[in-house]
Amino acid sequence: MSQPTVDPQPSRWPPRLVQAMGGDAVPDEKGTSLWAGALQRMRRNPTAILGAVIVLGFVLVALLAPVLAPYEPASTEWIAMVTPSDVPGPFPGHPLGLDPFGSDLLTQLLYGARQSLIIGVVSTGLGLLVGALLGGVAGAFGGWVDTVVMRVVDILLSIPSLLLAVSVAAVLGRNPLAIMIAIAAAQVPIFARLLRGSMLAQRGQDYVLAASSLGLRRRTVVMSHVLPNSLGPVIVQATLTLATSIIEVAALSYLGLGAPNPAVAEWGRMLVKGQERLQSEPHLTLLPGLCIAVTALGFTLFGEALREALDPKARR
Repeated sequence: MSQPTVDPQPSRWPPRLVQAMGGDAVPDEKGTSLWAGALQRMRRNPTAILGAVIVLGFVLVALLAPVLAPYEPASTEWIAMVTPSDVPGPFPGHPLGLDPFGSDLLTQLLYGARQSLIIGVVSTGLGLLVGALLGGVAGAFGGWVDTVVMRVVDILLSIPSLLLAVSVAAVLGRNPLAIMIAIAAAQVPIFARLLRGSMLAQRGQDYVLAASSLGLRRRTVVMSHVLPNSLGPVIVQATLTLATSIIEVAALSYLGLGAPNPAVAEWGRMLVKGQERLQSEPHLTLLPGLCIAVTALGFTLFGEALREALDPKARR
């Protein structure tokens, strides 16, 4: 009769069994949370690192613009040096030259980052808040509430986002608050449908059935379990939407729906004024365009890397 084989590697035995046989107990391995595991995977992802570096650089430039900028924004003390046919390029004290309004170009670019960050973050936050409220109500109650809310969201989705933003901005007037509300209105249906779909998927999980079987109230199950587990995709989408918000801020300014003061530092307005001198001074258009493109690229890379790190299918 053959003897039962014994695993020669005690490290794979249960800790209590090892200790009962007189050996040293092997400590249990601690699991990692979803976000901690995602952070570990992002640290090994070159794309995530590149996106994080760009985003961090953009945020630091926007926050430290008063420190980094050599002059006051929208200063026109060098307007006499600008002629209809010539805008001075780089010269001592102005490493990037002047803009068509007689302001230091480097200063305008730095403060343009601050304007884009403030409007982009606030508009994305407003869109996330309203969209999450609508999607959360639809996903939590279901039934006719879900039907009514989703039909309203479908109507908003049927309108192109930029067209919706332009319409809202045209109605509310030319001011930063109007731009924030306009961009947020275009983002509401995206967040609403995403959170609602995520909550519907979570409602079918076994832990929801177990919690309901234990007698927990529906509100407790939704607020304590379903909603927190449904926010991951929404947070990832908010990161990606920041890139779109920065582009839409520039687009609305390009279309003349930005702040009424033409000397205010906005990358979109700088594109408009630089376009008039594209042949003679192309850097007036290329520099703000490059700032918009690199910033949007950074948020996109970071958001895509975060989405992959949180996606169970991508980790297989």
